[in-house]
Formats: sequence, structure tokens, C-alpha cells
Amino acid sequence: MRGTLVLDSEALSRLSRRHRSMTTWLDAARTLDLLLVTGAATLVAARDPKAPQAAYDHAVSLTKVRPVTEEVARDASRLPAAEGLHGHKYAIDAVLAATAHLERGRVTVVTGDTDGLRRLCHPRIAVLPV
Repeated sequence: MRGTLVLDSEALSRLSRRHRSMTTWLDAARTLDLLLVTGAATLVAARDPKAPQAAYDHAVSLTKVRPVTEEVARDASRLPAAEGLHGHKYAIDAVLAATAHLERGRVTVVTGDTDGLRRLCHPRIAVLPV
């Protein structure tokens, strides 16, 4: 693999609905030999009841789902605090950012909330819109 593409809940949800923006990202990931990753907690936020379960399951199957370990949770708890942020609004994004921090090489987070994730991610991680 030449790098990692980390999907937030909006990106994963759009992938499950075969939204053009995400099929473009998927094509790029295949062309560039990028690993698709998401966090286990992201699965909960990404589930769109309007999309068929089979479509959601297929989208998830395209990714490597990283677990929310104690290490990830502890790292995630520090990220909003370092930015003066607090509350459940940042919880899943912080877990995703901590997950992205563990990936090696070139890492890009694809998100519906670039401002929030840019604040939570290390500068070495690119944060791009869905």
C-alpha cells in the first residue's frame, strides 16, 4: 500500500449510497493503491437508514475497520482538550483522528467536516472534503 485513506462517517455513508463524490475517491484509492480505513465507532454514525443494509455492509467491507482500543480512546480524549473543545460533539471525530494518527505513511482523512478534523488531526495528516 502506498498510503491510507481514512473515511469519516459522512464519507462512509456516501460510499454506502454510491454518491459520486465517494465513487471518485474509491477509484482514486484503487488507482493509487491506498488502503481504505475507518474506525469502529464511525460505523454507528455512518449508518443511513435510507440506504439498504446490503449497500452499507458492502461499503464497510471495502474498508479495514480499526478497533477503538483503550490506547485510541485515551489519545482521542486528549485531542479536543488540546484545542479547547469539549463534549460529545467531538467524540467520534476525535476517535477517528486518533485512529488516523496510528496509520503509517501518507494519510488522508476524507470528511464532511474539514474544519473540525483539521483541528483534531496532526499536521502530517491531510484532511480533505468528501
